[in-house]
Amino acid sequence: MKLDEVRKGQVIKITSIPNDLVRVQALRLGISEGAVITCREVVPAGPVVVARNKQEIAIGRNLARTILVEPY
Repeated sequence: MKLDEVRKGQVIKITSIPNDLVRVQALRLGISEGAVITCREVVPAGPVVVARNKQEIAIGRNLARTILVEPY
């Protein structure tokens, strides 16, 4: 499943970030492969808002389509 397919309130685990540039950007925000995050909001035709360790991050829809996740 891709990050842009998750639903609000769902707890997920990041399984793969295939693009190296995206992986570096995600690491700067504290998100890496194996991280468990919670989907806070899915804005229609907008970003996916995720939370980890009391920090909320809005991830653009195009970027979210490249990140693979699984339910946790």
